[in-house]
Amino acid sequence: MNTYKRVHNFNPGPSVLPVPVLEQAQREMLDYQGTGMSVMEMSHRSKEFEAIIQTAEADLRELMGIPQNYKVMFLQGGASLQFAMVAMNLRPAGASADYIVTGAWSRTALKEAQKLGNTRVVFNGESENFTRLPEDSELSFDPNAAYVHFCHNETIHGVEFKREPTVPEGVPLVCDMSSDFLSQPIDVSKYGVIYAGAQKNAGPAGVTIVIVREDLLARVPEKLPVMLDYKVLAESGSLHNTPPCYAIYITGLVLKWLKGLGGVSKMYEINRQKADMVYKVIDESGGFYRGHARPEARSIMNIPFRLPSEDLEEIFVKEAKKADLIGLKGHRSVGGLRASLYNALPLESARALVDFMKDFQQRYG
Repeated sequence: MNTYKRVHNFNPGPSVLPVPVLEQAQREMLDYQGTGMSVMEMSHRSKEFEAIIQTAEADLRELMGIPQNYKVMFLQGGASLQFAMVAMNLRPAGASADYIVTGAWSRTALKEAQKLGNTRVVFNGESENFTRLPEDSELSFDPNAAYVHFCHNETIHGVEFKREPTVPEGVPLVCDMSSDFLSQPIDVSKYGVIYAGAQKNAGPAGVTIVIVREDLLARVPEKLPVMLDYKVLAESGSLHNTPPCYAIYITGLVLKWLKGLGGVSKMYEINRQKADMVYKVIDESGGFYRGHARPEARSIMNIPFRLPSEDLEEIFVKEAKKADLIGLKGHRSVGGLRASLYNALPLESARALVDFMKDFQQRYG
């Protein structure tokens, strides 16, 4: 019988991991499959670690339906490094790239790209405090753009694309998918590049998954620093230097867990159920709880919301923590509260939050 304590973990990242994954990692901590070593101790050139990373890639390909003409890389530096690497690898000298800015992370990606060359902003929701997504009629893309960049789900502002932007033929679509990666089915073939920090849905902090269509590697300019060169990193199978071995191992266990659950479609059903429960409480609260995002743009992963006063919000966070509901304080740039409902958050945690929210309104509303 398990004796350890587990809280209801709503942290926005690093976030909750599946208990079966943590338990397997615990069992294998000192001796991975009879090697007499932890994965943290073994050579990344060993046949044991090569099997770990190759299996993780195969499972990811199966879960996402990644076509064979895409390379999968397990890199370091977080999605934040990808903000620069995308521009360095895919935007030729003198070319421009189009950016859709729907929240804090796409805004940061834009700023990084601007340091390195020409950009066009085709939509910026900042004047409306990033509460909505653009209509098709608001997007006018450059048919000669090197790529179009957008963020699928904005962790801080809680807006999430329901479908991909329609871009001009031949212009690659580049997506930061960090905070809703593997949360729902997507058609990878619509994208030129998908990148995601693992620490929301796919694993622990320290590894970033990058999926690149092979033909785009021909664009990579010569004389890029080797650790920033997609072509070199793809050709090496993510093993040009020592990768984040243990983070890749845990990510591989998460992918196995997700397959055992029934895959991404089943995960989406569960995620939709969790989000609907929380939004229902917000919508039926008579204004006591106020969601940040417009209903049509709402994220199923990150739900920012406000209460009638900041004092009440502080009380909410303190009382929630006493009830083992952790990580509900909103980002400093938005304020208020935020519930992150990532893949590994159990349904019972969402139910515990809903029950707490109802009780809190009864006592303070």
